[in-house]
Amino acid sequence: MPVFSLNTQKIMSFTPEQKEALLQLAWKSIRHGMERHEPLEIDPDDYPPELREPRCVFVTLEIEGELRGCMGTLDEWEKPLAANLARIAYVAAFSDPRFPPLRQDELKKVDLHISALTRPEPMSFSSESDLLSQIRPGVDGLILQDGCHRGTFLPAVWEKLPDKRDFWTHLKHKAGLPPDHWSDRMKVQRYTAESIP
Repeated sequence: MPVFSLNTQKIMSFTPEQKEALLQLAWKSIRHGMERHEPLEIDPDDYPPELREPRCVFVTLEIEGELRGCMGTLDEWEKPLAANLARIAYVAAFSDPRFPPLRQDELKKVDLHISALTRPEPMSFSSESDLLSQIRPGVDGLILQDGCHRGTFLPAVWEKLPDKRDFWTHLKHKAGLPPDHWSDRMKVQRYTAESIP
């Protein structure tokens, strides 16, 4: 029977003040990008210890419920959360290849969401049904990798894809794989995320 690890990391909950500081930092970076056309450079020491912890982050922008940009990092675990956030907020607003750069007239319409991730942990499984049995709807974000194909879904995606099989099939599609794809080389990692707001 395969052994798999639940995400046992201590999940740090941000205080309301810390959440507000993160939101203000993301907005400051976007406004800076609008004016200067470059990411905001910050000194992490200007932020409280909890926001200097090394964590990866995603930033999602929506306008009237429709996606307007979503970018993040899964590989920069040595960098402080605040530094990652300042860069990723800029990238989500101005460098998501699916959208044109955010315009000044759109700023007041944007809803901004931050997902601070826990470090991904590998999953062990013997089959697709075994993998699906381990996935925790509403909790797990997943990273799928098979050769040069890679994709991730944040835990927030469960709101739109609450069924495990739908979630998994759409993730394969995002990674550029067919819906019935399966291989012994496939690697899957899971993580959780604290969403702000």
